[in-house]
Amino acid sequence: MILYLHGFTSGPQSQKSQALGARMRERGMGDSFLAPQLPAAPKDAISLAEHLIAHRPVTTVVGSSLGGYYATWLAEKFDLKAVLVNPAVVAHLSLQKYVGPQRWLYTGESFEFTMEHVEQLCAIAIPVLAKPERFWLLVEEGDETLDYRDAVRRYAGATQTVLPGGDHSFTRWNDYLDAIIDYST
Repeated sequence: MILYLHGFTSGPQSQKSQALGARMRERGMGDSFLAPQLPAAPKDAISLAEHLIAHRPVTTVVGSSLGGYYATWLAEKFDLKAVLVNPAVVAHLSLQKYVGPQRWLYTGESFEFTMEHVEQLCAIAIPVLAKPERFWLLVEEGDETLDYRDAVRRYAGATQTVLPGGDHSFTRWNDYLDAIIDYST
């Protein structure tokens, strides 16, 4: 079972989530895909993911951007595989500039991102990966939001797919759907 975790201000309605869920349904695996709307508070997002992992047979966490940061923590805690897509490497630092009013991309609902949320991100930072081989890193060098080289260094020892061009959305996502599903089973 795959648990997909979206990025900051995104949601399960994102192109990546929708495409992965659709491909899993096409392959007769629709019941093996979870993509929740994560709460704004990191501690609540982690709590929701932990609840899902505790009650469903999750084998792999797929995380995009901030979802990749969460996926790292969850994979380490629960000994799961993880696919990280242009992940936030030091979310507690990179997201500080977004403290203040925010809006969910797909619902339009407003929320406040606070310094308390930044502190919650800091609390789940993983200083050293116990088993880097459990991770598959997918990055595009053209990511305009996060420096892909930080992720390449952070996930040394992991399987890495580093592609030229692209952007933070990971433009070649659809090319990797079957490989992600196969990796997860």
